Amino acid sequence: MSANDRRLLSLKVRVAYPGFSLGVDRDIELAGVTGLFGPSGGGKSTLLRIVAGLEECAEGTVIYDGEEWQTDSSFLPAFRRPVGYVFQDARLFTHLDVKENLEFSLERRPVDGGISFDEVVSAMGIEPLLHRHTDALSGGERQRVAIARTLLTNPRLLLLDEPLAALDVGRKREILPYIEALPKRFGIPAIYVSHSVSEMARLADDIVVMEDGRITAAGPATSILNRDDMQSSALPFEAVSILEVRVLEHLEALHLTRVDHHGQRITVPIMKSIPQGDKARLSVRAGDIVIATEEPRGLSVRNTLPGKLLSVSEQSDSAFSMVAVDVAGTTVKAQLTHHAVKELGLRPGTEVFVLIKTASFDRGA
Repeated sequence: MSANDRRLLSLKVRVAYPGFSLGVDRDIELAGVTGLFGPSGGGKSTLLRIVAGLEECAEGTVIYDGEEWQTDSSFLPAFRRPVGYVFQDARLFTHLDVKENLEFSLERRPVDGGISFDEVVSAMGIEPLLHRHTDALSGGERQRVAIARTLLTNPRLLLLDEPLAALDVGRKREILPYIEALPKRFGIPAIYVSHSVSEMARLADDIVVMEDGRITAAGPATSILNRDDMQSSALPFEAVSILEVRVLEHLEALHLTRVDHHGQRITVPIMKSIPQGDKARLSVRAGDIVIATEEPRGLSVRNTLPGKLLSVSEQSDSAFSMVAVDVAGTTVKAQLTHHAVKELGLRPGTEVFVLIKTASFDRGA
């Protein structure tokens, strides 16, 4: 199976607890990474547990790639579903070293063949860790081992439930490239749960948004994250813009990568895990964008992109307006003061320059 092959997950499920109910009736095509996204308490982890067979009180049907995992008359237990589940905490066996943790899964997988021990160790970069005790690992190392152990069960679907939630920024930077490479390397669809915009922007090909136990939106990651109506509901954060780019070259001596955005050149912090010629997604916060009406000179800002102003929306009860700019076909949002909008004479149709510091590009940290 390649990373582009799509598998159909059909869900018609419901479950109720005191103060919370979940109801989902949706067919979801899975390929690469599908982000399950939304605010805390929206039902993301509950839905993941239903798919995995860990919510036995849930009613309805779960069908994956034509195989019935749950119906009104049958229930396939979790240990019989070809699902690999990675939790927030690594849940490694503390009495075993790393190699023994991996061998535990290898010896208990249902069929021989499939993903090899050496292939998984290489993919997750854990060869130097094999003989270390799990208590001596960092949080990022523990999660890499947990993912490797899960892969050795030969899953047909990988479920990752906020695997970076307990990690600091440095550890997230360490593990993100490994997660990013998994679908292409092993061809296993993954559902990735998070309420982090930057993680979704970096990892997800498609996004399913959940709020209050319901799916409220679904579609390609770029279109979902750039939707204005997401900003005030599922995204209780500062607005972001998502730019799809292609890697041109890695400037390793400068620790930078040069990318192409529809003919425009952008310089970002180095992205070693993305080969030259491959596509990537970048996210940038609205508050990190500077707008100029004339092309600036003598600035430290490396990225100056011409564009045309699309709209100006005043944010009530605040000093700010949200400005949307068409930059080579991508809508980029900038948060400016009302004062700046008035002084610059910004209105739809104004030719402007979008200035973005290299450090502003968020690759998931």
